[in-house]
Amino acid sequence: MSAAEAAPAAAPATANPLLAAWTGPYGGVPPWDRVKPELFPAALTAAIAERRAEIAAIAGSKQPASFANTVEALERAGQTLDRVNSLFDVMTSNMNSPAYQALDKEWAPKLSAANDEIILNSKLFARIEAVYNQRATLDPQQQRLVTRLYEQFVRSGAKLVPAQKAQLSAYNQQLAAAFSDFSSKLLADEDKAIFFTSEADLAGLPASGIAAAKAAAAERGQPGQWAIVNTRSAVDPFLTFATKRDLREKVWRAFVNRGDNGDANDTNATIAKIVKLRADRAKLLGFPSHAAWRMQDTMAKTPEAADALMMKVWPAAVARVKEEVADMQAIADKEGAKISIEPWDYRFYAEKVRKARYDLDQAEIKPYFELNNMIQAAFYSAGRLYGYQFREITGTVPVFEKNVRVWEVTKGGKYVGLFYGDYFARTGKRSGAWMTTYRGQQRFDGPRTTLASNNNNFAPAAPGEPVLISLDDAETLFHEFGHAIHYLSQDIYYPGLSGVPRDFVEFPSQVNEHWVLTRDVLDKFARHYQTKAPMPAALVDKIKQSEKFNQGFATVEYLASAIVDMDLHKRADGVVDVDSFERETLARIGMPKEMVMRHRLPQFGHLFSSDAYSAGYYSYLWSETMDADTWAAFEEAGNPWDEATAGRFLKTLLSTGNETDRAEAYRAFRGRDPDVKALLRQRGFPTE
Repeated sequence: MSAAEAAPAAAPATANPLLAAWTGPYGGVPPWDRVKPELFPAALTAAIAERRAEIAAIAGSKQPASFANTVEALERAGQTLDRVNSLFDVMTSNMNSPAYQALDKEWAPKLSAANDEIILNSKLFARIEAVYNQRATLDPQQQRLVTRLYEQFVRSGAKLVPAQKAQLSAYNQQLAAAFSDFSSKLLADEDKAIFFTSEADLAGLPASGIAAAKAAAAERGQPGQWAIVNTRSAVDPFLTFATKRDLREKVWRAFVNRGDNGDANDTNATIAKIVKLRADRAKLLGFPSHAAWRMQDTMAKTPEAADALMMKVWPAAVARVKEEVADMQAIADKEGAKISIEPWDYRFYAEKVRKARYDLDQAEIKPYFELNNMIQAAFYSAGRLYGYQFREITGTVPVFEKNVRVWEVTKGGKYVGLFYGDYFARTGKRSGAWMTTYRGQQRFDGPRTTLASNNNNFAPAAPGEPVLISLDDAETLFHEFGHAIHYLSQDIYYPGLSGVPRDFVEFPSQVNEHWVLTRDVLDKFARHYQTKAPMPAALVDKIKQSEKFNQGFATVEYLASAIVDMDLHKRADGVVDVDSFERETLARIGMPKEMVMRHRLPQFGHLFSSDAYSAGYYSYLWSETMDADTWAAFEEAGNPWDEATAGRFLKTLLSTGNETDRAEAYRAFRGRDPDVKALLRQRGFPTE
């Protein structure tokens, strides 16, 4: 299908529902029932023009620059475009049909150029700088807002000369186009599946996994077959339970080679282009590397600080992998398998070790983790810790897909926001799990409440069957919900102080994972999907005893990705052969041969679908250092539900957005900087 066929002609702006202010209950809600791809070109064109006029009025004002007529005016500008962009971003992530892919390819560079118009507007920057130079007269919140605004403009090129500004905007537009290209290629590879004609090929999988594979095949027009879709939520269970080793290898190779098959969906050339453009942009902006540029507005501040943390953990993790492999090899030898452990064996034999060591089988756990129960468990935890209540209102407000559910969130009887849950994998939805805010909270110009969503890729069950998820899936559910709690808890005045540093953003979500395995949650919500009986105490005890199991694998697959990311983006010239760089970097750091990175470069969407996590994948570890130390505070209180600790966490860290420096806020919460030893203890690694 050509782009012209994929993207219908634009609707006239005057009749465009995407341009209207959001109406209805809850402070207005997105008009998902009226969103169509053909509406976006006219809506984006009109919204960009409206914002351009607003910016021109601010920059061209004859009045002396003041906080009110410059900084606050900027806080108000572009609200129509913000709404349209929110709709567009959700559709291109969650419902990415060929029509939306064509629109994304066309509009990503245009939107980048429109943003550069603001950053590179010399008259506007002169007014911001004038307010910044007089900031001593402002209150602390205003000082922080104008300082962050000024630094953002400088970091983004506001002080460049005109020719440099033109070059910078060209780089940004080329990057935006490359990000769209990478995303569409990766999505195409993840939409593929491996089909099996015999149920015997799925030997070892639990009944729920076999049913999900059958449903996936039927959805793809192959009834009577079984399909393992090329996404993590389908592949990981197959690699854990499937007894046919040759088929594990087949599924594993398809998964780890996404974007790396030398075909139309190969991403290597696109990645090389992105890395070079990033390096050239950093040089133009006066930085030695993309990593150095990206880390200016983080808690770590420098690539060296991030590297130092990663290398404190890496040796212990690699050592633990060697122990784990030895345990698995012993079982394989005892069974007479006559193999050496390979990457497609790791999850399978790790499960055997788990069963042998703890008498614990993941298939034994899964019947107790029914999706609806675990959603309610997340709500229960948020209620007990922070006082939130959730009332389902699905069907009363529009949604973008029929299976999306919606809850009204209140606290003490007062409305807080809405929570949307989009839980299931489908064609056109990007892989992984993520959180989105359709609208963020603020009190500037009157109260505005949060509209938050969680997006997962759980495998749908066959009709009439329950959706059973793994313990890992349950922790992912709580993780993403932790992001939602963070933004539902926010109580800030200026919207410009809502965004937190990249290496803080994962912190609240990682903290929230801890409550999955609290005894109270398991006793109340881990109920067998058939008998409704709670998980037996003996099984709960075995799960708790195995918490540190396989932490070598989990840490190394993540850290290898984070180290490769940082090394890639520290290159001053940005010239890279992607395949050899990945291979040589892993060899240099001693990557165990029995494993592969969690995200190989050809499919590393965190890095190459946008700038968001580039030179920033380390941030999960940085955040987890704070997370482990925060959980230690609850442990020191002797109660995972300790009201004083939860209240202090909410007040000091969750509700404050970026109104204060996040390192200072953490010190205010804990009385000191986070201790990496808590992270090492949490993973069962030596602390000395």
